[in-house]
Amino acid sequence: MPKSKRAKVVHLTKTDKKGKELSQKLFANVQEAAENFEHVFVFSVENMRNSYLKEVRAEFSDSRFFFGKTKVMAKALGMTPAEEHLTNLSELTKHLTGNVGLFFTNREPTDVLEYFAAYSQTDFARAGVTATQTFTIPAGVVYSRGGELPVDDDVPLPHSVETTIRKWGMPTRLDQGKVTLDAPYTVCKEGQVMNSHQTALLKMFGVAMADFKIDIKAYYSKKTESVTEVDAMEE
Repeated sequence: MPKSKRAKVVHLTKTDKKGKELSQKLFANVQEAAENFEHVFVFSVENMRNSYLKEVRAEFSDSRFFFGKTKVMAKALGMTPAEEHLTNLSELTKHLTGNVGLFFTNREPTDVLEYFAAYSQTDFARAGVTATQTFTIPAGVVYSRGGELPVDDDVPLPHSVETTIRKWGMPTRLDQGKVTLDAPYTVCKEGQVMNSHQTALLKMFGVAMADFKIDIKAYYSKKTESVTEVDAMEE
């Protein structure tokens, strides 16, 4: 097993006392994980949902996940050959950019990559997400699934929500107590970045367009003392 490079004095970013304590704790925990696990992965998350992340954590209960300040995590691993905690580990820090985390495990990289390539959960989109399809509600009485189901299998939208969806942009009206559209209404178009009113309407009609997914960017293995870029493997 490669020897760790200890006794390095690393100055963390200036911050308040509580923030400094959290940074120091993250720094120490990342270095401890580097000591205890054979592989460390850098990953990013699309459409973060805590409930699905808990599922993944449960699946890898023998491993450790870290989210936090990327600069602190990068310094813990070592940003240069002189600072790196393990031989060549600094090569991994260039991938610690953006909204990413660290995942430490003793499981084989091929098993990890296979799991995350297959894992995806669909949920309701939030503002800022790009629509994956065009969703148009037909004219006439508005049903709870907005035309996604046959009328015989659906129920009309409750009249009590008419004011709310009108505030969200739908030009509805009440006709004999039923929510009605005089013309088809397109909630979103494929490829369009959606606002909060559009995503609220999609949720109202049960249309999910956000895929929670964890993408592996690169990983380091102690045995080979090397970093493997996952994108390069897939090309």
